[in-house]
Amino acid sequence: MLAVYFDCPGGPENLYVKEVIKPQPGEGEVLVKVSASALNRADLLQRRGKYPPPKGASDILGLEAAGSVAGLGPGCKGRWKVGDAVMALLSGGGQAEYVTVPEGHLMPIPSDMTFIQAAAIPEAWLTAFQLLHFVGKIQEGERVLIHAGASGVGMAAIQLVRLAKALPIVTAGTPEKLKATANTGAAAGFNYKNEDFSEKVLEFTQGAGVDVILDCVGGSYWEKNLNCLRTDGRWIIYGLLSGGEVHGDLLTKLLSKRGSIHTSLLRSRDKEYKERLVKAFTEDVLPYFCGETSPHLQPLVDSVYPLREIAEAHRFMEENKNIGKIVIKMPA
Repeated sequence: MLAVYFDCPGGPENLYVKEVIKPQPGEGEVLVKVSASALNRADLLQRRGKYPPPKGASDILGLEAAGSVAGLGPGCKGRWKVGDAVMALLSGGGQAEYVTVPEGHLMPIPSDMTFIQAAAIPEAWLTAFQLLHFVGKIQEGERVLIHAGASGVGMAAIQLVRLAKALPIVTAGTPEKLKATANTGAAAGFNYKNEDFSEKVLEFTQGAGVDVILDCVGGSYWEKNLNCLRTDGRWIIYGLLSGGEVHGDLLTKLLSKRGSIHTSLLRSRDKEYKERLVKAFTEDVLPYFCGETSPHLQPLVDSVYPLREIAEAHRFMEENKNIGKIVIKMPA
């Protein structure tokens, strides 16, 4: 099968497609013929040598995929059959023509959804769902500040906050991205490049602040985050785009707000946790992607690249141009 590879860490130019041995499903695993995968920041970090796959995971890039069941390993419980259209949460291996997946990490693709659309769901939507519900314990009526609002996770989070009957507020870096987040359901959006988002958030919330912050930026945002965090609020860090170093009296300010900091990564979670997450998402959220449901959820695909243009896809993400997900299409 064909798969994305790099021989040494570095820039996008190090990526290439090569032929490798097709994996065989082990105990309780399903073999999926991949039609489409999607790009995540974790792929860029792994390519640079800064985010190795968890022990036992494939070293091929790709944390999500959509395709059809091509085979079943021993011990599968019969919930899937060959030919089923599925999407998968992965620890690696998605940017290849085939991937093996624990059967509990698969979800059915809604009947009116394409493989391209479905590939944009697992990693981004399960990350956002986990942050809001498993970690943040979001409640109806709460205000949620979502950084990188036009990213895959950001666009998913906006819709999931609305589904939870809470209020999404976002930051983004261009007017186009802010417009896209508003169209997706953001109640307010602020340009972090030319506005003090903490002041704007406090103004919008009439001084109350936000109950939950979803933060993939890290160090450089800490003071502004705490400034607009409500008393007893939850600050959830799931990425460090600006680095992890903090300069200043963070703990005093945090204590004064009785705030709590939570950190979360999805890729390194154990198999059982991911199964519980996939099950909850499948039951509570997936039905809203179907038909004429209200609210109707939908993944936002920014662009589609053929597998052999994987380097160009990485460059595009590094330039921070995408609104929504970048999808990688496998050869027919």
